[in-house]
Amino acid sequence: MDPANDGQPIYREQSETSSPQDAVEEDDAEDTSEAQPGSKEFAFERDLRNYLSKNLTSIEPGLKIFQEEEFSGIEYPVGGRYIDILAMDAKGDYVVVELKVSRGYERAVGQILRYMAWVKKHLASGHRVRGIIVANEVTEDLRLAASLIPDLQLFEYSISMKLKPAGQ
Repeated sequence: MDPANDGQPIYREQSETSSPQDAVEEDDAEDTSEAQPGSKEFAFERDLRNYLSKNLTSIEPGLKIFQEEEFSGIEYPVGGRYIDILAMDAKGDYVVVELKVSRGYERAVGQILRYMAWVKKHLASGHRVRGIIVANEVTEDLRLAASLIPDLQLFEYSISMKLKPAGQ
């Protein structure tokens, strides 16, 4: 592990007991601004993960959370780290979803490739393994790094909310 480029693994025990500030991954450390009122990004990665895990079809029709006897595909454990969301597509293939609450940088490609390789080695049994990176903003460096990987897709998200007065 290279401390200058690799974030510390987030273990399940930490994620349950850490403060919300600790929940922001090291990969997002370059963008130190917090979401402001009216912001179009989630404040914390767990909020993005919770939303997408309930709305996977917004990424792709037929996408479902992977379920194994004792594990859910949400924060799926892989060798001391956790895949944000491990899903299955309509064809029964694996989809690794990596989330970046703000900007997605090129090092996310190395992170998701590691997870995809782990899934291929330990779970896939001949099934295809694809990757998806979801970020509020995909940087040009990430776009370039991902461009040579055919089984990797990039998505940008935005948030909108509409309020109306309640009838009185």
